[in-house]
Amino acid sequence: MASRQLKTVISHLHGLAARTAQAGATADITANRRIVDEYADVDPSVRRFDADVRRIEVEGVPCEWLRARGADPDRRLLYIHGGGWTAGGLDSHRPLSARISEATGCAVLAVDYRLAPEHPFPAGFDDCVAAYRWLRENGPEGARAARSVFVAGDSAGGNLTLALLLGLKQRGLPLPDAAIPISPATDFLATGDSYRTRAESDPIIKGGPDAIRLLAAAYLQGRAKPDDPLASPLHGDFAGLPPLLVQVGDAEVLLDDSTRVAEKARKAGVDVTLEVWPEMPHVWHAFAPFLPEASEAIEHIGAFVRKHG
Repeated sequence: MASRQLKTVISHLHGLAARTAQAGATADITANRRIVDEYADVDPSVRRFDADVRRIEVEGVPCEWLRARGADPDRRLLYIHGGGWTAGGLDSHRPLSARISEATGCAVLAVDYRLAPEHPFPAGFDDCVAAYRWLRENGPEGARAARSVFVAGDSAGGNLTLALLLGLKQRGLPLPDAAIPISPATDFLATGDSYRTRAESDPIIKGGPDAIRLLAAAYLQGRAKPDDPLASPLHGDFAGLPPLLVQVGDAEVLLDDSTRVAEKARKAGVDVTLEVWPEMPHVWHAFAPFLPEASEAIEHIGAFVRKHG
């Protein structure tokens, strides 16, 4: 039986979904961006965190360092926010980025990559590559090579996390020590069965396969095919990638986007940990500490990162 906190979260997300429907998929991008900014606003506790925050610019891309007490400046994690490639930013994901710094003991660099439709593919992807390359050689205390490097991201940021790994591999660039895609969208062809089997349980992503296809159109704008691995990582070659922790809620229409990526990576020889969380909605991590499962999932991320560096 769902807890009181989970019921409150689900009710909140249903309300946001209704407002998204009223705004329209592409007609009112400003309204949709405001809704993403309010995604986690289920309780005042989710906005409170304990970490130092410092804005910087990396290769012309706005970013910020987040360092919880005791975070090691030489252990670094790039965090890539979600928001359907068209929304979200540093403000919307600051509490989650700070909690990940606390759980992992890493200095977290959050990247405010360019958003579609104003900046279609590969603009946001390129910004993530630039931030990652800079991160390897620069920390919150200045120019110094990192001892260990990680990448994590949620939803569209989970997509970009996996795309980044594939892009780095294609270019022969150093890969991170491990990566954590959270509720990632991995298939713009929207072929997963969970679009049907989780349609009733998912409180926030409505519209079935058409929803992801509309976002794909806004993001790609004809600059890549929907099955291009840098747009749809499910269709990439995972051989040689670093260890992955994939976390997804069992109530998500994107469930199969995670389980199929995990299966394909595992078959390619990647060390994969797949966590399917019962009853959890899309990116439930955002509701920590109000939702106990959110805090627990972030603790799992911390344990995974510490294990790998």
